[in-house]
Amino acid sequence: MRGGPLRWVLWDVKDTLLKVRGSVGVQYSKEAEGLGLSLRPAEVNAAFRKTHQRYSSRYPNYGVSQGLTSRDWWMGVVRDTLSECQVSDPALLNAVAANVFKNFCYAENWEVFPDSKAALERCSTLGLKLGVVSNFDKRLETILRNSGLLEHFSFVLTSEEAGAAKPSPAIFHQALQKCGAPAGSVAHVGDHYVFDYLASRAVGIHGFLLDRDNSHKEGDVPEEHRVVSLGDLPSRLQENIV
Repeated sequence: MRGGPLRWVLWDVKDTLLKVRGSVGVQYSKEAEGLGLSLRPAEVNAAFRKTHQRYSSRYPNYGVSQGLTSRDWWMGVVRDTLSECQVSDPALLNAVAANVFKNFCYAENWEVFPDSKAALERCSTLGLKLGVVSNFDKRLETILRNSGLLEHFSFVLTSEEAGAAKPSPAIFHQALQKCGAPAGSVAHVGDHYVFDYLASRAVGIHGFLLDRDNSHKEGDVPEEHRVVSLGDLPSRLQENIV
């Protein structure tokens, strides 16, 4: 591995260490049901994908550069998602959106992958320091704490805090500053080919692609850069610790 001995591992979070329990449609429908609304999760999922894509294009990275907060951004996403599902009462839309934003901090809305904690613990026992680099909002630290993962990390850097989202090199440069280490002594693991693998490698970090379903068919990812389980990562990293 180029750049000297490995000292740090940076981690993506969503769909790498944990995922939404059930689906967004299930979670939104559950919150709506508590306020007397009956929605079909599949319909909500479809509306969410459409709305999330529109907001991500119009207001990238939670609209931070346009003066929005992540709460503003998510409240809009939830309201517009439910509006697509024929919910029109403004008071109900606001109530569901507020509940969703608050309740997504709780562990019951997230599922930690079975291999996550063991992989984090193993990397720590190897003497590696761990940090988070995630396209997420400021709730992430609370989510990690409630999910029992925060204790493993020396820092958590979100795209909202950084003012830049992966694949921008800016968020990785900020992470390297927090590490106090050159890119060549840092690894990064995540599930997204562009945002995690290519973007980290573009700044000299040793990127690893998590491919749980063996679905990434990109020909430019060597097998030694691909892991199908986080359980495989520590042994890959151990080869490069001096």
